[in-house]
Amino acid sequence: MSDSILNARNLSKVVPSAEGELAILEAVSLRLEKGDSLAIVGTSGSGKSTLLGLLAGLDLPSSGEVILAGHRLGELDEDQRARVRAEHVGFVFQSFQLLDSLNALENVMLPLELHGRRDAQAKATELLRRVGLGARLHHYPRQLSGGEQQRVAVARAFAAEPEVMFADEPTGNLDSHTGANITELLFELNRERSTTLVLVTHDERLARRCQYVLRLEGGRRVDNEQSQ
Repeated sequence: MSDSILNARNLSKVVPSAEGELAILEAVSLRLEKGDSLAIVGTSGSGKSTLLGLLAGLDLPSSGEVILAGHRLGELDEDQRARVRAEHVGFVFQSFQLLDSLNALENVMLPLELHGRRDAQAKATELLRRVGLGARLHHYPRQLSGGEQQRVAVARAFAAEPEVMFADEPTGNLDSHTGANITELLFELNRERSTTLVLVTHDERLARRCQYVLRLEGGRRVDNEQSQ
């Protein structure tokens, strides 16, 4: 189907260990269309973050393939994969990963400036206002609460209007109220922009908000359920 934005086929990841080869991920497949939402769930060590890294081209599988926005990632070198991510992908991490030397506005402007956008400041300002931080544009990360920092991170992730948004435990460092607000924001932007959303989470309530749920145990998919 022409609308497929992310296609993974029989992904496996094997790494060496003291006891021999260790299979972190085994034969996982998935297919997502534009605007879909998927939660990857499982206990610690089940392979969730490994799968996310493979889907985003941050790492390469031992076998299998990932096709992201029409690009076969296994056929690209590291620089080429980085360009694909820059053009098609956004990230939201548990640890926020803001640049301490830049204020909120500058953090959000950065990906826009890297894309050569002349309207970077206006666009970043609009996004920060959209996430409720219009009065905090010139505050640095150390001057912001955890929830505010994560809202900056969400604004930055959506700044370049990515086709796929990867979020790794996006509410893991937040209290339940702030986490719920960030969740609402992610899904609002997902709907408004038809961005495909891929979440790694241990939060079953968050997972049920997604259209699909992929559950891992010991690196294997134990089910792939439609949650809505």
